[in-house]
Amino acid sequence: MLNLMLLRNQLYIDGKWVDGNGKVPVIDPSNGEVITEVATAGESECDAAVTAAHRAFPAWAKTAPRVRAEILRKAFELMIAESENIAKLISMENGKVFSDAKGEVAYAAEFFRWFSEEAVRIAGDFRHAPSGDKRILVTHQPVGVSLLITPWNFPAGMATRKIGPALAAGCTVILKPAIETPLTALAIVDILERAGVPQGVVNVVMPTPAGPAVSKMLHDPRVVNLSFTGSTEVGRVLLKEASDRVIRCSMELGGNAPFIVLDDADTDEAVRGLMLAKMRNGGAACTAANRIYVSRKISQKFTESFSKAMGALKMAPGLSEGAQLGASVSVKERNKIADLVDAAVNSGGKIKIGGKVPEGNGAFYPATVLTVQKSNDILKHEIFGPVAPIVEFDSDDEAIDLANESEFGLISYVYSKDLKRAIQVSEALQSGMVAINRGLISDPAAPFGGVKQSGLGREGGFDGIHEFLETKYIGLEI
Repeated sequence: MLNLMLLRNQLYIDGKWVDGNGKVPVIDPSNGEVITEVATAGESECDAAVTAAHRAFPAWAKTAPRVRAEILRKAFELMIAESENIAKLISMENGKVFSDAKGEVAYAAEFFRWFSEEAVRIAGDFRHAPSGDKRILVTHQPVGVSLLITPWNFPAGMATRKIGPALAAGCTVILKPAIETPLTALAIVDILERAGVPQGVVNVVMPTPAGPAVSKMLHDPRVVNLSFTGSTEVGRVLLKEASDRVIRCSMELGGNAPFIVLDDADTDEAVRGLMLAKMRNGGAACTAANRIYVSRKISQKFTESFSKAMGALKMAPGLSEGAQLGASVSVKERNKIADLVDAAVNSGGKIKIGGKVPEGNGAFYPATVLTVQKSNDILKHEIFGPVAPIVEFDSDDEAIDLANESEFGLISYVYSKDLKRAIQVSEALQSGMVAINRGLISDPAAPFGGVKQSGLGREGGFDGIHEFLETKYIGLEI
C-alpha cells in the first residue's frame, strides 16, 4: 500500500507547495473512508497562480525547444519508474481496478514522451507569394497562459494530455483537477517539479466552489487559452464564459459511443472488443460503448455470449487481488447509473445480467446487460458505468441512422469481416474517431476528438500541440 505520509495535498503555485484557504476530504469510493484532505483555493490563490503563470511565460516561451523536450522526457521517465505507486493512488481515489489504473499511467506517461518529441518539430513555412511581390513566412508561437480543466475518470491521462503539449509549445499553465481525484494530479506535478519545470510554469489550484473561480480566471486578461475535458453541459457553460473575451478553447466533451455489430462479424471477436470498449475504466470513459447495435440475425448469440462474459467479472475494491470491476467514483455517480437502468426497465427494457445495487458499503454497481427498443431513453444518456443496452437492427443503413441520431459524435465502433463494408459504414458515421474491429484506439500519437457536441479541437497526435500555438504570417519584402 501507499505511504500516505508521502502524498502531496497542497496547492502548487509559483514553484512552491502552499496551503490554501481550506481543506476538503478525498474519499476512497470502495469503502467511503477518507484517504486524506487536500487544500482548496480561494480568490487570492487563483490570482496568485495566474500571476505566476503570466510572469513565467516570456522566459518559458523563449526556452529552447530542446530544453523543454528534455524536461518532458525526464518527466516521462520518472512517471514510468513510479508507475506502480501512481496506479495505486488512482485506484484509491477513483475506484477503478488496479489493472486499469496501471494502463492509465502508461498511457498518461506516453503524452510526456510524445510531446517531448513534438516540441522540437514545430514546422513553419517559407515560400514565394503567387503574385511574386513578397515572400510568405509562416511560423507558430505559444498562445500564452492556459487554463487546463480535467475530469475525475482519467485523473492522470487527462492531465498529461494537456500539460504535455502546453509545455512543449512553450505555454505556462494553471491546472484545475477534479476535486474527487486531486491526488493523482498533484503527484504528476510533483514529478514535473523534479523533472526541472521552472518556477511558475505549472500551477495547480482547486477552488471550491469551482464555478465562480473559473469564471474569474477566464475573465482575467492574462489568461488566453482554455482546454477542458468534461461533460457537454459544463462545456457549453465554459464556452459562453470564454466568449466574453474570445478566449481560444479546446473542448473534449461527451461521447455516448455506438458499437455496431454487423451480421457478418466474428461474434467472439466482437464480444471481446465490446468487453474492452465498454468495461475499460469500469465504463467511466467518454469513449465507452454505450449504445450497442447488433444485427438481428446474430443478436441472440451475441447477447448470450456477452452477458456471460459480463457476469463473470469479479466486482471488488480496486486494489483487491483479481478485481475486474471496481467502484464508481462516488455513491452519487453510482446512483445516477442505477436510476438510468431502473428507468430503462420501467420503459420496457429487459435485464439479462446485473441491474441491482449490491448490498454493503462502497459505490459499486454490477456489470449489467439489458435489451431495449431503439426508442428507450437510456440510449440518449452517456452512461458513465458498467451498463450495456443492446438494440437490434435489420440493415446497415438502419444501424448508421441509429448511431447518428445522437447529439454526440466522439467515437464509434464497427465490427465486420468485410473491410470494404466496415469502411463504408465508418465513413457514414458522424464521429471524430472510428474503431474497426478494435475495442480500443486511443493513442497519444493519434488525434483524439469529436464532432457535433462532443467537442472542439484535437488532443494528441501531430494536432495536439497546435491547440497551444498561434499561427503567425509574416510578409517579407525581398
